[in-house]
Amino acid sequence: MLISIVVPFIDEAPTLAKLHEKICQAFESSSHDFEIIFVNDGSSDESGNICRKIIAQSSNVTMIDFRRNFGKSAALSAGFAEAKGEVIVTIDADLQDEPAEILSLIEKLSEGWDAVSGHKIDRQDSIGKTWPSWLFNATINKIFGLSLHDHNCGLKVYRSEAIEDINLYGELHRYVPVLLHSRGFRVTELPVEHHPRRFGHSKYGASRMVKGALDLVTVLLTSQYGARPLHLFGLKGLAIGGLGFLILAYLSGIWLFTDGEIGGRPLFFLGILLMVTGGQVLFSGLLAEFILRQNMTEGDKYNIRAVIKPTSGDEINLDSSTGPPS
Repeated sequence: MLISIVVPFIDEAPTLAKLHEKICQAFESSSHDFEIIFVNDGSSDESGNICRKIIAQSSNVTMIDFRRNFGKSAALSAGFAEAKGEVIVTIDADLQDEPAEILSLIEKLSEGWDAVSGHKIDRQDSIGKTWPSWLFNATINKIFGLSLHDHNCGLKVYRSEAIEDINLYGELHRYVPVLLHSRGFRVTELPVEHHPRRFGHSKYGASRMVKGALDLVTVLLTSQYGARPLHLFGLKGLAIGGLGFLILAYLSGIWLFTDGEIGGRPLFFLGILLMVTGGQVLFSGLLAEFILRQNMTEGDKYNIRAVIKPTSGDEINLDSSTGPPS
């Protein structure tokens, strides 16, 4: 079986040669063939040249070379598109994740999982990274009903069919387990070793937290309401418009059965505003539903590629003695 290892990097010149060496050592005792796909995300140091030297000495190593920095999501998407393996591995180039763990994660797939994420038990990072990460993981698990401790771990393995339709952009690489879970794929995690960073510096910063929060809204809306936008806009529009209707009905009763004036009351204008706003929100849902249906193919209607399991002839049998999880 061919294993594709995708390694996105930017300015990691001191680590690339050592990472390649450790990956090769990890597969020495394995019967699997493997390829390494380095993705140079616009490095300004000697990373690209070092990678070219590795390629010159290795027949199973390639590099995708971005002209500028496009971000980790774009780098992973490019690597996924180039990967030829039945199983695809992602690992960061900073040597904090241990390449020797790759085979353990691949073996976990044999239990019937579609994706296995690493879980850094003893994380070797500063509190400025660990606490925001803990909050992020707890929030994601609560919203989407997952139980992963470490969504951000760069070391993950996937069956190729699980990610062939995944479209990553922005900071969506953080949400791959969520995107797979929402499509019905089985996702789990496995404890992995984590090393302190010895070279370079972390690319994590406050701006990435903001972008990640915005992408969380994108993932939530597309995964929960992407196929039924009217359910989102329609319910909100009916609620807003209904409240406006009740206010105006109350004021109409005052006008009909008492001598009270309602034209100058702030509540009167609030009721009109709510009715108009509710109608606009409801119309937005109808418009989104119409556009979706007009552009939807028969295969897209039920997300067929995501919900149909492969037949035994197409399935990757990593270990036929072990069945899928219940």
